[in-house]
Amino acid sequence: MNVVILTQDDPFFLAENLDYLLSDLSPDVNVTGCVVFEASPFGGKESFLSKILKTWNIFGTGFLFNYGIRFLRNKLDPTKKVKTILERHSVPVIELDSSINSHESLEKIKFYEPDLLVSIAGNQIFKEELINLAPEGCLNLHTALLPKYRGLMPSFWVLKNNEDYTGVSVFFVDEGIDSGPILVQKKFEIGDQSQQELIQETKKLGMDAIIEAIDLVKKGEYKLIPNPDEKMTYYSFPKREDVEEFWQLGKEFY
Repeated sequence: MNVVILTQDDPFFLAENLDYLLSDLSPDVNVTGCVVFEASPFGGKESFLSKILKTWNIFGTGFLFNYGIRFLRNKLDPTKKVKTILERHSVPVIELDSSINSHESLEKIKFYEPDLLVSIAGNQIFKEELINLAPEGCLNLHTALLPKYRGLMPSFWVLKNNEDYTGVSVFFVDEGIDSGPILVQKKFEIGDQSQQELIQETKKLGMDAIIEAIDLVKKGEYKLIPNPDEKMTYYSFPKREDVEEFWQLGKEFY
């Protein structure tokens, strides 16, 4: 089975997890290429300075300093770069000059003959032609127990809302937001984890879920789990008052 991965150049958590995924896929799964989007926590149209100021305004000085140091350290460490991991596993980077939904981009992806697309932290909206490009469809990893916590930063929101459990969901992408039918879902107890620890656990568990999901698609033997809109909750990016409530509850970012 040929797989094309759609991901982003995340400087914090993705490289080591992508390395784990590519090392543990079944030998008959061939990752023929990978699209790497620019990392954009506040959207691609924001300047780098604007993103820094917004991070400081919402999350505070300590958060900005901690992640700023990690960002700079990881930028200087080749082993923390997504493209380094792809090169190690001989996975070609698919260079796109325009939106992933453009005709030119779709033709480039088709060249790699994917049977299945797999989105991991993909940060562009996928339209119908892309979703239907591969015969087996497009999978996406979401680090929450859908249909709850659709949207952004579920690791923050489950802590702020004092949830006892969270998990990961691998689902078939449709044109909604985290709304497609679920193929694999895994649940675990949060305990007293910080957000950073929670992100690390959900990313690792998410890689296992993707491996399982690809194997199910390859075999053609799976039963979909409903992801009903009437039971969903949706969260966007936190505001400063959300972060202050997070701290008041005794929650920690790292």
